[in-house]
Amino acid sequence: QVQLVESGGGLVQAGGSLRLSCAASGSIFSFNAMGWYRQAPGNQRELVATVANGGSTKYADSVKGRFTISRDNAKKTVYLQMNSLKPEDTAVYYCNAQVIVPTIVGGGLEYDYWGQGTQVTVSS
Repeated sequence: QVQLVESGGGLVQAGGSLRLSCAASGSIFSFNAMGWYRQAPGNQRELVATVANGGSTKYADSVKGRFTISRDNAKKTVYLQMNSLKPEDTAVYYCNAQVIVPTIVGGGLEYDYWGQGTQVTVSS
């Protein structure tokens, strides 16, 4: 069983910074893409940023230049550094990971996992 646990959310004033972390645990062989998504009340879940196994990154236009995604494969952790936060960044932030799980016959299978979410609130 694989679990993703987010931390680092909270309340911050506009212009401030937060750093989200997502640590994976369980039977894990490796990771492919890892990322962060967010969902504000009344809105659909949207992509914030992703980082591929090779390190290439992708960002939503709304966070480019302000957010930075990174990963530490040894620690099985993905991070999201959020600077210059705006009230419109307020949402529940979810971690996502494409996890390669080892099988008893050798090799691995890829599964998609989500964290439970962490609230980020930016006051004006």
